[in-house]
Amino acid sequence: MAVCVAVIAKENYPLYIRTIPTENELKFHYTVHTCLDVIEEKVSSVGKSSNDLRELYLGLLYPTEDYKVYGYVTNTKVKFVIVVESSNTQMRDNEIRNMFKTLHNAYVDMLCNPFYTPGENVKSKAFDNTVNQMMIQD
Repeated sequence: MAVCVAVIAKENYPLYIRTIPTENELKFHYTVHTCLDVIEEKVSSVGKSSNDLRELYLGLLYPTEDYKVYGYVTNTKVKFVIVVESSNTQMRDNEIRNMFKTLHNAYVDMLCNPFYTPGENVKSKAFDNTVNQMMIQD
């Protein structure tokens, strides 16, 4: 399903990046980094069009030749990015939304841990297991 999952802090530094094992893992890091401008643009345009009602799911940020990049922003401005293969045509928008909801719930559960300091890299095994389930390919 997903080939890369990333959690980006409010200040735009990565808290968590997991990719499928390939020779080109750095390409996914670059892809996640380049989508931050698109996320900021979408968030600012949504904020101007509606008062305080904001959709967390940003949808397709941009497609590349091989991948599609989707984005999601929490109320605290933490960004989630999921990269899926472009050839995976059976992936529907509703499935992507559900992946983000699952990821957001796992992130909130991790934040509730009293031993986690917000802003640190994510090292939770439960969060890691959730991401691994998203990345299992059929």
